[in-house]
Amino acid sequence: MDKRSKIALYVISAVILLMMIAEVTKPKPLNWRDSYSAADKIPLGCYVLFNELKTFSDGDVLENTESIFLYLNNKEISDKKQSLFIINGYVGLTEQDADALMDFVDDGNSVFLSSKTLYGNLADTLNLNIKMDYSGLLKEPANNEFTSPSQEESNRLFEDVIENAYITSVDTLNTTILGTMSIEDEDESHPNFIKTKFGENGGAFYIHTNPYAFTNYHILNGNEDYTATVLSYLPKQQIIWDNYYKSGRKIITSPLRYILASPALKWAFYISMFSLILFVIFKGKRTQRIIPVVEKLENTTVEFTQTIGELYYQHGDFTNIISKKIQYFLEFVRTKYFLDTNNLNASFIEKLALKSANTKEDSKAIVDYLLYLKSKTFHTETELVELNKKIETFTKNNF
Repeated sequence: MDKRSKIALYVISAVILLMMIAEVTKPKPLNWRDSYSAADKIPLGCYVLFNELKTFSDGDVLENTESIFLYLNNKEISDKKQSLFIINGYVGLTEQDADALMDFVDDGNSVFLSSKTLYGNLADTLNLNIKMDYSGLLKEPANNEFTSPSQEESNRLFEDVIENAYITSVDTLNTTILGTMSIEDEDESHPNFIKTKFGENGGAFYIHTNPYAFTNYHILNGNEDYTATVLSYLPKQQIIWDNYYKSGRKIITSPLRYILASPALKWAFYISMFSLILFVIFKGKRTQRIIPVVEKLENTTVEFTQTIGELYYQHGDFTNIISKKIQYFLEFVRTKYFLDTNNLNASFIEKLALKSANTKEDSKAIVDYLLYLKSKTFHTETELVELNKKIETFTKNNF
């Protein structure tokens, strides 16, 4: 990797690091999602209320994380009266849930339900109808007041973060209106907090249509007295907090979703993946694949020549062998001394003696013997041996 590539890599890494630092340290935007969950500290969560319910509960606050039908049918039977808290923007109860809830109240227990809407079997049984105020795009500030004059100090004007809902019909025989709501600057008021007796054992439903009043936002912004007064109407019983019918109920469907749901685990996962990618890139470049060992090709020229020579020798073809050796010697002279071997005359002999390490007499002797052999058409083994000796003697000083 050259210097320029290294600089570019360092710059890119620095930019990525700065982006990660900026992402981690930047202030988180305020989450205005409807939650009503006991674990959420966002404005529309119910963390504050859940932790303050021990003041109104006779014993520890229990928590329900499954449907009402399953929870109440699996709950151990106890003589101790209890109050079930269901707070959410919309409560969707199945027929089985509604029946289990009414059986629970019929046994002398209480249910506090705060929602902007309520439909189904429970609403029909209680002869209850809730209506939303859709008079304008912007929700008008609304007065939430108690019908009891002694609670006048707890009345509050909800100016923001509110959706105005109210009750339009009730069971007049068994229902007591505990609170009302009215749009600011309007005289007409509507019930928004009621108590409906149910069964023969002193059980009751407490219906409230402003669930926003129990969120962190309003409790921490001056409306805590209103919330406390609403809860004071409930009997002092052990409270069961429903954490199932919640808009902010956390549903984990996979390990990856669980990791990404936690900021710390999410960034640990991102850093691990980024480090793994860098490792693969640099490790792949810096580690060279194993180079296989290639055996050096053997020079079999000598063995081949020896085999051919032995073949000629075994057949007694001395003339052919002498011809090949003469050609080989003359080729040696041409490549070694750069001499023309077409005319083996006196001039050639002088040049050969001059360029080789032999005397003029030795040079003349081998040239004369070559000319002698070339003039014959038939050769003997003795002549082949003599030629080989002369060539070896002549060339021994040149290797």
